[in-house]
Amino acid sequence: MSATLENSVVLDEAAGVVRILDRRVFPARIEWVDATTPDEVATAIRDMVTQSSGPLYAATAGMALAALQVRGLPLGEARTALGRAGRALATARPTNAHPRDAVARILAAGRDADDTAALVDATLETAAAVDRDYREASLRLGRATLSLLPESPRILTHCWADAYLFGLVAAAREAGREIEWIATETRPYLQGARLTAHSLRELDQRVTLITDGMAAAALASPNGVGAGPIDAVVTAADRVALDGSVVNKVGTLAHAAAAAAFGIPYIAMVEAPDPGAPTGDDIVIEDRDPREVLEVLGHRTASPLVTEAWYPAFDVTPPRLVTRIATSRGTFAPDRVGEHFTADPDAPVAAAVTVVRRRSPERPAPVAATLQPDTIAFRPVSPTPDEDPS
Repeated sequence: MSATLENSVVLDEAAGVVRILDRRVFPARIEWVDATTPDEVATAIRDMVTQSSGPLYAATAGMALAALQVRGLPLGEARTALGRAGRALATARPTNAHPRDAVARILAAGRDADDTAALVDATLETAAAVDRDYREASLRLGRATLSLLPESPRILTHCWADAYLFGLVAAAREAGREIEWIATETRPYLQGARLTAHSLRELDQRVTLITDGMAAAALASPNGVGAGPIDAVVTAADRVALDGSVVNKVGTLAHAAAAAAFGIPYIAMVEAPDPGAPTGDDIVIEDRDPREVLEVLGHRTASPLVTEAWYPAFDVTPPRLVTRIATSRGTFAPDRVGEHFTADPDAPVAAAVTVVRRRSPERPAPVAATLQPDTIAFRPVSPTPDEDPS
């Protein structure tokens, strides 16, 4: 059993194109965008034809396409062309570090090539290896995440986790466990409604869709959503800083704060933290065209009188709102996520801090539990001198 989006970027060597499934219109329409140059692949990434793990797959395919197109050039010109392609692909979405890291590894592999043929071979082989390694790491990440969850967890997720989601589902199947999902719709592109929920149903997962604004109510409800109270909030992370700050689709911060207010853990999934980002302040947050907020899927929803909007594509969840960070090498407290780089990648996953099943509807989790965020304060209101204290 597989999902359509598991293989949504294809390098067609014979045709000389990278074909990218257009996630902007999926699943209403199955349409592929053909990119004939690395610059066109970068444009497709920038224009949100593909998101989440998709930019990594597109970047590796774009570098492979660039290698195929430089086969007849002298070595110096071939290197220059590959470097130009790499810059375009690595910077198409500034907050998502996966294309940047993939391009850096691919370019490094051809550094010692002494002719164009060797450079092309090294580029093609490494591009394929990056793609394969990322999928394998996503399964290890899924196993690590699963080790934190109760036997049959109900989890709320936001936006579109892509390979990480597939890795978590595969890990659960491998362990003979079932997960119940609550997915937010994720405005303005509705990735949760169109991509996450659709893919989970293709994988025969139980999923309930809610709007973004319902997440706090769902987390607070003693009856929960679906079969019962929510056990954890689990999302992917586009990047994680070494201080444990989590950068993900805008809205993640609100869900993490709501989870903390009701004593529900928030777990972030990332293949590895970013060694180039000591803190969340070191990560550039992409501001997208605010017109995208005035419409949904190309149809204007705001009043014609409204002309101003704001669309930060990502937000930063501070470490104090993050319970645990799962990586391809295990799980870590936010302030120790840098230990990922010294952990044994082949060590078996061990449960470190397992999430305990939420209380029953008759005994719900308390408000203002131990993970109460600093930004929320409950203070008594004192009467003014002219008011009757009674």
